Amino acid sequence: MRKRWTLLPADEAVADHLHEVLNISPVLCRLLAQRGIKTFDEAKTFFRPDLSQLHDPFLMRDMDKAVGRLESAFSKKEKILLYGDYDVDGTTSVALMYGFLSKHHRQLDYYIPDRHKEGYGISMAGIGYAQQNGISLIVAMDCGIRAVEQVAAAKKLGIDFIICDHHLPEARPDASEACIPDAVAVLDPMRPDCQYPFKGLSGCGVAFKLAQAISRVKNWPEKDLVNLLDILVLSIAADIVPMTGENRVLAHFGLKRLNRTRRTGLRALIEKSGRRKPLAISGIVFGIAPMLNAAGRIGDAEDAVKLLLSNDKNTAADNARFLAHQNELRKEHDRHILLEAKRMFREMPGWEERRSILLFQKDWHKGVVGIGAARMVEHFHRPVILLTQSQGKAVGSARSVPGFNVYKAIKSCEDLLDNFGGHDHAAGMTLPVEAVPEFRERFETAVKNSITEEQLTPEVKLSATIDFKDITPKFWRILKQFAPFGPGNRSPVFATKNVVDSGKSRLLKNDHLRVSLKQNGSVPMQGMAFGLGGHFTKVHSKKPFHVAYKIEEEMWKGDKYLRMVVRDFWF
Repeated sequence: MRKRWTLLPADEAVADHLHEVLNISPVLCRLLAQRGIKTFDEAKTFFRPDLSQLHDPFLMRDMDKAVGRLESAFSKKEKILLYGDYDVDGTTSVALMYGFLSKHHRQLDYYIPDRHKEGYGISMAGIGYAQQNGISLIVAMDCGIRAVEQVAAAKKLGIDFIICDHHLPEARPDASEACIPDAVAVLDPMRPDCQYPFKGLSGCGVAFKLAQAISRVKNWPEKDLVNLLDILVLSIAADIVPMTGENRVLAHFGLKRLNRTRRTGLRALIEKSGRRKPLAISGIVFGIAPMLNAAGRIGDAEDAVKLLLSNDKNTAADNARFLAHQNELRKEHDRHILLEAKRMFREMPGWEERRSILLFQKDWHKGVVGIGAARMVEHFHRPVILLTQSQGKAVGSARSVPGFNVYKAIKSCEDLLDNFGGHDHAAGMTLPVEAVPEFRERFETAVKNSITEEQLTPEVKLSATIDFKDITPKFWRILKQFAPFGPGNRSPVFATKNVVDSGKSRLLKNDHLRVSLKQNGSVPMQGMAFGLGGHFTKVHSKKPFHVAYKIEEEMWKGDKYLRMVVRDFWF
């Protein structure tokens, strides 16, 4: 499928001004302008992150109430339960808060709900666990903003809640205001009535702000907060939150901390991931996060917390090996689902003309269908729902293409569903098995009526057009300072026009391509084109073409060099 190349806009006047005051490459000034940076001082702040740039935690609504309730629990030696979701954001939240509070309060326990038995969010089983164990305060992290009934039930049992969440609260039926649980404190920058300056925190980020507030009131050592950043950066990377503002500062220092972490469990995990240091955000997303996530997808998410809190070298190594094994099982399920889903879709009459994909297979692993749906989107570039069977119901996940609101399309079929939830890009649902055929056709109709041809065509967003000669050591030295990369601060994709093969490009196994390209007789630029082996004949033809790529630093036999990571070719 041919992709469309789009050059991202930039305010050229701003880019010219930045070139005057910064005296750096016009291309880099264009990248700054695309990020909303207009002045010398804003550029300085961007290039020099500092922890002093973090906001006052007490700007978050209910923070004073949360700290007051925790102080009361400390003085009365109450039992506190740390409750987190089963993904990386939830498990890191629990590990961060447990490690932080355990130095000052011994009456601590933690609870992660079972993905398959309890589902997402605060469960009645979790409240039952708290009651049985004499818990009087639950700190819920990365969940809870919609747990109105559960919080009310806990209150009747004499159990208080502090909620640290980052999801949108549920709207009241009359849409007059948000429906907020009746907890002692609800910390969530996404509350409409919360004036906190940065809305993009992860769930673990909200927990960190609580730790920051307690630390200030109790006058605990500041280094104890800095020590939390290696865990916090895992959640920022894995939860795909905006890499702007406070998150970018926290991720910058979190990566520094992670690359020299003293945590026995984290060191074992990094070693088992096989990722070379220094780790970047991509190393977390593709190396560490999948192993932590595999605990909740395949087994028990508490295994991830145990690893992060582990202090014994042998135990940590065993835990890391176990999570790596779980991740391999997850990959096997992933490969099986993708192969079967591709076959099933291509066997459907008129599959090429369909604008959506909805497939049901009762034996697919419930914890992995979401990943399978994302893989299908990558392959066919259209909205996908994959369903499996659990407790007699069809359950599954949806993933969308950029720009298309899959949640809205699912909502148009809500009379067929037992329940559903999610957002523009991803959603989950449960429905009777017998309703699947009708759901498939109505979902297809909803998608067909609203999706555009542009949304059905993969897009390569280009930051700038450059020549190979522009990629100098100084250019790279400054470009590196744009990191850490993520949503809102994506790693730039460059286009270079009229390049030719140097004669040394090679086709590799697994449909990968090693390229060696020249432009106007330049020194060859080396690179990798993953999954683009089908273009080898055209690359090797000696005819000029255009290439879109990211730049990264690679190490070979002790030497560093720059290489392209090719996104697409234009012949």
